[in-house]
Parts: sequence; C-alpha cells; structure tokens
Amino acid sequence: MATVEEIVLTYVAAWNETDEGERRALLEKSWADNGIYSDPSGEAAGREALVRHIAGFHQRFGGNRILCTSGIDDHHDRLRFTWAMVSPEGRRISEGIDFGEVGSDGRLIRITGFFGSPRPFPSSWPANLVLSNEQAHSEGN
Repeated sequence: MATVEEIVLTYVAAWNETDEGERRALLEKSWADNGIYSDPSGEAAGREALVRHIAGFHQRFGGNRILCTSGIDDHHDRLRFTWAMVSPEGRRISEGIDFGEVGSDGRLIRITGFFGSPRPFPSSWPANLVLSNEQAHSEGN
C-alpha cells in the first residue's frame, strides 16, 4: 500500500495533468471510486466527476499548476496540506489548504479545500476567547 505522501503527491500530480487519460490513471491510484471533493468553486462526487472538475480547472486556468507549499500532516486516516496555484512563470496566483481522509484501501475518499488564509475573527467576539497576532507576539517576548 502506498504511503500518505505518495497518495497526496499522486493526487496533486493529477491536478497538473492536462491529458485526460493520464489524469484518470493518476486518480485511479490516489482517489477512491466514490470519493467526494469540495472547495468553494464546487463539488465533485466520484472519480469521474473529479476528472471533469480538474478539466474545468485547466480550461479556466490553462498553464497554471498546483504545487504543495507544506508537508503533509496526518493522523487517524485524516490529513492536511497547503498548496498554491502558480502561473507558468512561477508567480503565486492563489493559495489554500486541503483537509482529507484516506479510505481503507489507501486512496483518498474526501478532500475539502479552502482558498486563501482564514478570515480574521470579528471584533465582536469575546476578548477572553481570542488571541490576536499582536497579543501572541507581545506575550511571547
């Protein structure tokens, strides 16, 4: 069985593959038949739907690639990693974080993606339940 790193790297390679047959082959290795993918732009239920969803990415953002920007944290068949979409020249276009789940056969059964950094907390939140960046830095000195 492949390692979590091998599965995620194969999955990320599928996002960069423009040939549909090659993309499908990569997803057959890394993505469960009925896996669920979701991000702010949509949802894909099943491997074939993900093959098409990624094709839409290439149509919309032709030439751009998805690259990992962190290692993979994993525990109890769950994982997370960060990524960036980069232009053909290597310029960072956007970034995000994916949370996933690995099935019993070692393939991904779910990825939930978020774009960008988390939003700052609202000023209306109780002060005793939040730690601002300014507080964290001043208290650490």
